Amino acid sequence: MSDDKSKSNELKSISELLPNLARKIAEAPKGRNRLTERGELMRFFVRHLNHARKRDGLTPITMAHLGTILDKIPTQDLYYLKSVCSQAKDFSKRFWWELDPEKH
Repeated sequence: MSDDKSKSNELKSISELLPNLARKIAEAPKGRNRLTERGELMRFFVRHLNHARKRDGLTPITMAHLGTILDKIPTQDLYYLKSVCSQAKDFSKRFWWELDPEKH
């Protein structure tokens, strides 16, 4: 009985637990090159917002800062925000107006 217990308590290697892990790690993009739907939308917003911020003499907004702002907004709503802001005369002004809950 003690032999059965020692075998069940034996630690397994990660490769035994996740046999495809090495392949998945090798195929995954490295560093900040990961492409996600939400990340692409955020890059779009950062690019357009920073264009207006530069014009207005403000410091550029970072992906991290924008991530905290857009944190609670679902991805589908970001598509709506993108379409509305793209059609607006002033992208940045419309973006910030849409995010303000007191305006709606």
